[in-house]
Amino acid sequence: MVRLTCLLRRKDGLTPAAFHAYWQEVHGPLIAQSKSGSHVVRYEQHPRPLDDYIGDDDPGFDGVTVQWFEDMDAYRAHMAEPDFPDIWTDISNFLDTDKLHFVMTEHPRVVMGDDAGSFPLA
Repeated sequence: MVRLTCLLRRKDGLTPAAFHAYWQEVHGPLIAQSKSGSHVVRYEQHPRPLDDYIGDDDPGFDGVTVQWFEDMDAYRAHMAEPDFPDIWTDISNFLDTDKLHFVMTEHPRVVMGDDAGSFPLA
């Protein structure tokens, strides 16, 4: 299992509330219904709490998304689907694509907690 984690910043001109509404109500369902999304085992949206913002111009990250794939081949197949460009176009509707941060990781090594020594979805 591999995971793509992305740190997200909203597009200039969007309020935090408008960003979160679009991400949850438009973009999430688009991924879930797409052929590209069929390669995703799990898609998580981790929104920043609205009461954490210091006004609508707060420059911090707005959330984190995590997409789980069986392996790197599934990740590559996700990006190779004909509808992937449509998803990327939608991303530019609400995210500052110049400020996206991506990292691909494998199973975590859990050091503390209930799952110490085990790997989720293994």
